[in-house]
Amino acid sequence: MQTLQTKIEERLKDAKGTWSVVVEDVNKGKSFSLNGNESYYAASIIKVSIMAAVFAAAEEGSIRLGDFLQLRKDDIVGGSGVLQFMSPGIELPINDLVTLMIIQSDNTATNMLIDLIGMEKIQAFMNGLGMERSEIHHKLMIVQANRANSNKITAVDMTTLLTQIAQGQCVSLHASEQMVRIMKQQQLSNGLIDNLPAIESPIVGAIPKWELAGKTGTVEGIMHECALLYVNRQCMAVTVLSKDCSEDEARQMIAQIGSDVYMYARGNCK
Repeated sequence: MQTLQTKIEERLKDAKGTWSVVVEDVNKGKSFSLNGNESYYAASIIKVSIMAAVFAAAEEGSIRLGDFLQLRKDDIVGGSGVLQFMSPGIELPINDLVTLMIIQSDNTATNMLIDLIGMEKIQAFMNGLGMERSEIHHKLMIVQANRANSNKITAVDMTTLLTQIAQGQCVSLHASEQMVRIMKQQQLSNGLIDNLPAIESPIVGAIPKWELAGKTGTVEGIMHECALLYVNRQCMAVTVLSKDCSEDEARQMIAQIGSDVYMYARGNCK
C-alpha cells in the first residue's frame, strides 16, 4: 500500500484545513494512517456507532428490531431527515429508524435511538470495540446549556469499526451483514464516489464494478466520510475526516482520495 499512501500524502501536502485519512485493505490486513488519531467533532458520522450499538442491544435481547417506537412532538429536530415532517404519533419499527438514521442521516431518528439505547451504553459499546478516542455526549441538533463536551471521533476508530463490520465481527456475522446492507443504501455522499466510474449496465442483474457502504458527516467547516468500498472482490475500509476547509475544496479532495483507493483496489497501484 506504500504507493497509495504516498499518493494521498502528496495530495494532502498543500491542502487547506486539517485532514486525517486511514485506509485498510481488509482482504490483506494492511493499512496506513495519516494523522489517524487526530480528534474531530463527530457530526453525523457517529451514527455508524449508534447503529452498531442498536444491533448489539438487539443481539442481547433487550430490544427487538421489529418493535415499534412512537414519534413524539418533543422528538422532532431539524437538519437532515424526513421524520421532522411527519405527524407526531406515527409509529415506526426500530429497524426503519436505523435505516433512516444512516441513509438519510435523519437526526430525529438518531435521537430516538439514543434515548432507546442510552448514551452510557453506546459509549460502553464503542469502548468495547476498541474505539478508544471516540466519545458520545449529546444528541443531534439540540443545543444544551453549558455543554462541557462534544461528540468526538478519530479516523483510526472509525476504520476499526468499519473493518470489524466487514469481517463480520461487529456484534455478530448476521448483524454485520445487516449493517452493510443498510449502509449500501446510502443516499448521501461527500465526494468519495464522485470520481468513480458509472455503474449502470445494459445487462440486467450484472455485477456492478463497485459498491459503497458508507456514512457522511457534515457541519459548517467540517466534512467527513467513511465507507467500505467493494471492488473486484476486494474490500477497502476508508475514513476521511476534515475541518477548517471550504465545502467545495473538501469534497474535491475526498473525491480524489476515493479515486485513489478505487484504483488501488483495481490493482493499478501497490
